[in-house]
Amino acid sequence: MKLSRMICLPVTVIAILITTSALADNQRRIDVDSKVVTQHKANINGQRFNYTVATGTQPVWNDKGNPIATLQYTYYTRDKVDDRTTRPLLISFNGGPGSASVWMHLAYTGPRVLKIDDEGYPIQPYGVKDNPYSVLDIADIVYVNPVNTGYSRVLENDKGELPSQAKQKEMFFGVNADIKYLAEWLNTFVSRTERWRSPKFLIGESYGTTRVSGLAHELQNSQWMYINGVVLVSPTDIGIKRDGPIKAANRLPYFAATAWYHKALSADLQAKDLNELLPEVEQFTVNKLIPALTKGGFIDADEKRRIITKMANYAGLSEKFVEQNNLDVPTQFFWKELLRERGQTIGRLDSRYLGIDKRDAGESPDYWAELTSWLHSFTPAINHYLREELNYKTDVKYNLFGNVHPWDRSGNNTGENLRLAMAQNPYLNVMIQSGYFDGATNYFDAKYTLWQLDPSGKMKDRLSFKGYRSGHMMYLRHSDLEKSNNDLRKFIMQALPKKEQPARY
Repeated sequence: MKLSRMICLPVTVIAILITTSALADNQRRIDVDSKVVTQHKANINGQRFNYTVATGTQPVWNDKGNPIATLQYTYYTRDKVDDRTTRPLLISFNGGPGSASVWMHLAYTGPRVLKIDDEGYPIQPYGVKDNPYSVLDIADIVYVNPVNTGYSRVLENDKGELPSQAKQKEMFFGVNADIKYLAEWLNTFVSRTERWRSPKFLIGESYGTTRVSGLAHELQNSQWMYINGVVLVSPTDIGIKRDGPIKAANRLPYFAATAWYHKALSADLQAKDLNELLPEVEQFTVNKLIPALTKGGFIDADEKRRIITKMANYAGLSEKFVEQNNLDVPTQFFWKELLRERGQTIGRLDSRYLGIDKRDAGESPDYWAELTSWLHSFTPAINHYLREELNYKTDVKYNLFGNVHPWDRSGNNTGENLRLAMAQNPYLNVMIQSGYFDGATNYFDAKYTLWQLDPSGKMKDRLSFKGYRSGHMMYLRHSDLEKSNNDLRKFIMQALPKKEQPARY
């Protein structure tokens, strides 16, 4: 507003106008393109070294070269590396969809992890501590927050307007839209950081496994960026169907693992180690339970009784409860039923966690005990860490869970696309990591996905599975933090081709 137009206005009105103008210039928004660099020291896997962290934002461009969103990232590089062309780059995503890349960042692969106890429970004062098991000793790592997670945001156009909800969904919020814009963003990131020649690995957790499965193919076929490895942590179905009898039966090994953990099994089964018990339950599931479920209401009465008895024994449930559910026990019923007589419920994402409901009656828990426990630790830790240790300061809220719904799940061919990416690229290896007590993406579903990923069996030597005595975030348990990082470190090193080894069959 010009001064000549203001001199006739009352002083109070002028003050309001100036204040309003100042507020408009200082709206709470994230920088479109920014970077803050900090220096740190680590002692990881018996090695002492310095490392650099770049925390910032980088635009998502449209076809006209205009920024339509900005993604916040945190990029870790080990110092004094003479040749980064041979040093792996690990690109990390979490899931949701709508979840920030905070979980694996601050609890699994990063050099700083949550201050929690050895089983993963929160400790006050909240914060972070050194992670002596991080894979930063052998790989640089970037953690990427998709649109509306972390500090990442959709941008206004030159008129100051956000795209409509329908347009945002088309651009960002769906299986294939998500993969497409992230592949473009990674092209820019890899170019800016001069990592085109480095071996590259994708790691995703939960819905992030759908994301990285699709990205492996999209990067190879649209960006011509070839990947050495894909790690699926607590994977979704990645578009590989497992409905009907498969879906119902595949829950049983998880039920057995959880009942074993809570000492809810018969004495003979409880006496077995988990590594002895689970193969037995898996064999029963594949050879007996799936065939029984396929027969539906026409199963022979004697066979049905034998299946009910065995299934109830393995799951720690009553035969009556199994029978009432026609051998198809929903997971939400299991979370409520297993410890009902003890007056406790169990967690969904990690069934080691216990909850207390208003009523012992009912079909599902009042709340998820594990998630409330995790949010105790993660929310204060990430806000403290980014601002006070990495010096990235903004008034924008850090979204652990962002608004990305309704999510378009149509056209999910990510599993098939991962198989095709492997076929096209002899360097590409895949590893699955799962917790035995994860009730959301159970470990036996993950094994089934692995078995179905390549029906020909011609690439099974490049597919591997690792299981852990914890839940969805298996790394929250201290012993599994060490084990899972060591498994990841070994996978990365073994997936690197030998010197002068060509990509050919």
